[in-house]
Amino acid sequence: MSMRRLWLLRHAPVIAEAGLCYGASDLEAEAEATREAAERIARELPPGLAVLSSPLRRCAALAGAIAALRPDLAVKHDVRIAEMDFGAWEGQSWSAIALAELDAWTADFADTRAGVHGESVRVFMARVAGAYDDWQAGQGDALWVAHAGVLRAVSLLHAGTRCPRDATEWPSTPLPFGGWQVVELRSL
Repeated sequence: MSMRRLWLLRHAPVIAEAGLCYGASDLEAEAEATREAAERIARELPPGLAVLSSPLRRCAALAGAIAALRPDLAVKHDVRIAEMDFGAWEGQSWSAIALAELDAWTADFADTRAGVHGESVRVFMARVAGAYDDWQAGQGDALWVAHAGVLRAVSLLHAGTRCPRDATEWPSTPLPFGGWQVVELRSL
């Protein structure tokens, strides 16, 4: 039996007000925290690992910092692992979003578009699942430099859930900024 690993790394803290909804917004991450996260994980990664990064600046900067420390790791950007688009809620404080809008979203969590014109969870999950399925069908280990929502989606996909039926199934504990976890796939 062989085992493959998918390393999941969350970007460093963004430069924004606390409590801001910024899913698809292309915000920068704190430079020093990005450098520190890159240094921590670069020591741990196996040689020749495939690196896939969200194209959003907060992830792309971290992937670039890792590649600068580890020239053996080639980075590719993939929009499938960008954070969820929260539509009209982007750039607003979560506390400023009308409770009725949030309730409507969570009442039909899989199919209601976030922020009126954003993504539904089903669309987001399908997008992330495309990248996850490609990794599963591939041959080697990989590192994804991504977002909290993407990492939560992968945890559901890895457990066999393609789309949560309701909001209570969505993982509630985020990986800390600059933190990582490893998903293992066993095959015969």
